[in-house]
Amino acid sequence: MHLRKLLSSLALAGSLAAASGGCVVEGRARVAEPVAVVEVDQEPPPPRAVVVETRPGFVYIGGRWNWVGGRWVWIDGRYERERPGYLYEQGRWEVRGNRHVWIEGRWRAR
Repeated sequence: MHLRKLLSSLALAGSLAAASGGCVVEGRARVAEPVAVVEVDQEPPPPRAVVVETRPGFVYIGGRWNWVGGRWVWIDGRYERERPGYLYEQGRWEVRGNRHVWIEGRWRAR
């Protein structure tokens, strides 16, 4: 039921955009530093030990602890396809003052 409403809304939005001549927005962005997505006062638990299989053409993105509803919750790692010309920099927890800050992992040019 929700999918039908969503598709109807998208169709209506597309029709209105086409009728009004549409709108094209272009832009560029660059993030110089990895993005911090979580800040907490409490130190996270040590990472869980995981057996990582070698999968040709894939990179393993490590799991991590996340602060949710006042407690630590483990988020499993995952495999992503390699990106030619890029290396994956794993995310990490950093101590900043008396806070622990999660710095999200990122792909960076070699």
